[in-house]
Amino acid sequence: MEPLLQVNDLHVSFQTVGGEVKAVRGVTFHLNKGETLAIVGESGSGKSVTALSTVRLIPSPPGKIKKGEIVFQGKDLVKLTEREMFKVRGSEIGMIFQDPMTSLNPTMPVGKQIIEGIRWHQKIGVTEAKNKAIEMLKLVGIPNPEKRVSQYPYEFSGGMRQRVMIALALASNPKILIADEPTTALDVTIQAQIMSLMKDLQEKTETAIILITHDLGVVAETAERVAVMYGGVIVETGPVNEIFHHSRHPYTWGLLASMPRLDLPKAQQIEPIPGSPPDLFDPPAGCPFADRCPHAMNVCLEEMPPVTQVSSNHQVACWLEDPEAPSVERGKINQGTA
Repeated sequence: MEPLLQVNDLHVSFQTVGGEVKAVRGVTFHLNKGETLAIVGESGSGKSVTALSTVRLIPSPPGKIKKGEIVFQGKDLVKLTEREMFKVRGSEIGMIFQDPMTSLNPTMPVGKQIIEGIRWHQKIGVTEAKNKAIEMLKLVGIPNPEKRVSQYPYEFSGGMRQRVMIALALASNPKILIADEPTTALDVTIQAQIMSLMKDLQEKTETAIILITHDLGVVAETAERVAVMYGGVIVETGPVNEIFHHSRHPYTWGLLASMPRLDLPKAQQIEPIPGSPPDLFDPPAGCPFADRCPHAMNVCLEEMPPVTQVSSNHQVACWLEDPEAPSVERGKINQGTA
């Protein structure tokens, strides 16, 4: 089956006063119809830049897609004009931005913001668009939507604003929904409600979701596949169960060991990854995780590892997969277990 979205060898850079920041360096992944793909990694790994690049929303300048393909339903989005991209954004690919507090226009009622998006993509009248906006607010669980459609963002709580953002993103029935840290700044109860809502809406609409997050608990509950990103590259990708229970990259082990665990003594519940992320002004020639990896070899510092097919849909880029690499205890990093 043809994937709904195929990203091939994507490179994205930003020109700054200090030089060129190579934020994304050869990212490749695909998204199937109706599935949820989580892209995980610590801050600065390139997750949000990858998401924004997918819908050509990186500011240009200073940002630029230097190389690669973003193929959606047979069309390479990199080659489309800005006018052509207007027809894709919203109607074909929707996006929930990272901060619901600042993503909504504070000077406009939330209903008007949803109506504008509906009318732009569907070319229908104001009354019909307003009725659909009310229907969308009801769908995402906003109480009394007939009244709330005329209210301003400041009259909504953080969780309700995020629901409005989801309504806005889904109003034109997109085939793909990109959710960039959709639960940022929300308490854990509201986080659970928002993720449950997105899952319910996905089942009703068959929308595919790209979930950008660093919360592995959310990933375990909502995603089918995971792509682990570090230093602007994807180091491991596979089904959720394989990534959580049979991961093969030391960075993935480190992420999992950094999660709180109640089955361990308090002193061992969290094992942070030592060191700092690589400098993307001057990224390393080899594996980006080599400086922080307890299993690093000379080749790790000198050359980027090839992608190894672990199983039919599990891939990893790590020199430990080489037949000549020394044997290490899988899942062990920094004295913790992944």
